[in-house]
Amino acid sequence: MTSSDETLYDQATADALRDRAGTNLVGGHDGRGLRIGIACGRFNGGITLRLLDAALATLRECGVDTADIIVAWAPGAFELPLLARGFAMSARPVDAVITLGAVIRGDTGHYDVVAGECARGVQDVQLMTGVPVVFGVLTTNTVAQALERSLPDDTNKGRESALTALEMATILREGSFSR
Repeated sequence: MTSSDETLYDQATADALRDRAGTNLVGGHDGRGLRIGIACGRFNGGITLRLLDAALATLRECGVDTADIIVAWAPGAFELPLLARGFAMSARPVDAVITLGAVIRGDTGHYDVVAGECARGVQDVQLMTGVPVVFGVLTTNTVAQALERSLPDDTNKGRESALTALEMATILREGSFSR
């Protein structure tokens, strides 16, 4: 991923533009009362467990009740969209789904198929159901990169995915968007 100072979101500029729209919706990280589903891949499960640990800690820090967090395990990343769909379309649907896993490039083209189809499936589920489905699946070239993105600190992508899920769930509620 590449980035520069010119591509960073600047809150001061956003605040200056606020008066130029009738309504501005910004999601938050208050998870009280939200139900969150987490779909995890067992393949490369050592990485997934690190992502899950950070996601669970973040959800709890943000007020999501433990009883409102449901974790389900799939064999791998390719199967995560189906679990996400199950969460979103259940009799008691969740407010957001987090998908967690790791697809690490190998010597064959299998990586491209699994990573691409998982991402497409996650996007399809959220567009079809109106439930936010966060793509927290690492797609890395090496195990070292996956380990770096799942460190037990604020850079952990499981933490980032949990915050994104809360932000999307709260903005959809705030805007009274219907499903």
